[in-house]
Amino acid sequence: MNNQSNHVSEFFNSESETSDLLWQYVKSLSPETVTQLSKPASAEVFQVMERNITGLLGNLPSEHFGVTVTTSRESLGRLLASAMISGYFLRNAEQRMDFEMALQGSEAASSDID
Repeated sequence: MNNQSNHVSEFFNSESETSDLLWQYVKSLSPETVTQLSKPASAEVFQVMERNITGLLGNLPSEHFGVTVTTSRESLGRLLASAMISGYFLRNAEQRMDFEMALQGSEAASSDID
């Protein structure tokens, strides 16, 4: 008989040195830093993340349906990992866009000086 409750996924129980270093780093961050990193910088990023997670879970409007999601710990971990990766991607894209806009602004200002 396969007992799923005692099964610990490699996703949660990784023995690799790299993941241990990352975990130690995350644990060393101050609560303020974690809060700052957890909040999207713009409403657009928040909306994209909200749509992404809604798409992953399903799109039934909760005001018309009693929606209950049942899943395993491993599947929930995968969902969390997917949401985190999407968040990191969107945050990096947002930072790159801000950087490129600032760079274009400085290039325009320097060409006006010439």
